[in-house]
Amino acid sequence: MKNKRKFVVGDIHGNYKGFKQALQRAGFDYENDELISLGDLCDGHSETFEVIEELLKIKNKHLVKGNHDDWWNDFLTTGIPATNWQQGQAATGFSYAKNCMINGNPARAIDEQHMGILRNLKPYMIPQSHRDLFKNQLPYYEDEKGRLFIHGGFNRHYKLEDQDEFVYWWDRDLWSQALSYESMVGMDRCPVHDVPDPIANYKPKFKMVDEFKEIFIGHTSTEFWGKDTPMHAANIWNLDTGGGWFGRITVMNIDTKEYYQSDRAKELYPEFKGR
Repeated sequence: MKNKRKFVVGDIHGNYKGFKQALQRAGFDYENDELISLGDLCDGHSETFEVIEELLKIKNKHLVKGNHDDWWNDFLTTGIPATNWQQGQAATGFSYAKNCMINGNPARAIDEQHMGILRNLKPYMIPQSHRDLFKNQLPYYEDEKGRLFIHGGFNRHYKLEDQDEFVYWWDRDLWSQALSYESMVGMDRCPVHDVPDPIANYKPKFKMVDEFKEIFIGHTSTEFWGKDTPMHAANIWNLDTGGGWFGRITVMNIDTKEYYQSDRAKELYPEFKGR
């Protein structure tokens, strides 16, 4: 029997072509391997429907919720589109409209140029399996080895379980603090006297109330630092490599840290701007 491998994927944002490509390059086994998603499955590129269909094929998975997933789930629950279809959600709506029926007709046939599709799209038209997937996403996931998977981050000075889910989806302070920590402990010369730092080999701990072996996040694209590959700071890995914009989808083997990437989104979806 093939050994089970564990993978994590960063923000997908409707980039089905990139998601599928990264899985193929990882040699992902849909029956035996395990996949953890860091959230933001939707909003951005034009194939959220296809992304969810692909995820439904994977037997072993843990799906963490992102802020965009929360917005879309609000629509699926209330029928009220979030932020007037901004922040990329129009692409999610069109993706479902193309694959769902309105009054017995493909939604794409209804006034596509004047947002008629989105006005006529209703939650009941979305497949139940898709609605259930978004409804049942996790606020975060911790595995048996003490590794945490969360979309945005959290306040490291308080217990994770005591914080609001809104923080899990939106926090960027944890990542910025980890980057600051790395820049501080990375100095090998005294910044005052410009001589070799006698404690250069001493690396203080990146402290937090809850101790996790490793933390995997998305939400904040590495492209802000001019990178389309995963970034590592303190005990945190950032897997949002810009696949929802012009960058890549990244799938990483959690144990070996080998990672596999798609082509850049601007090549896979040249006609779309992404988010």
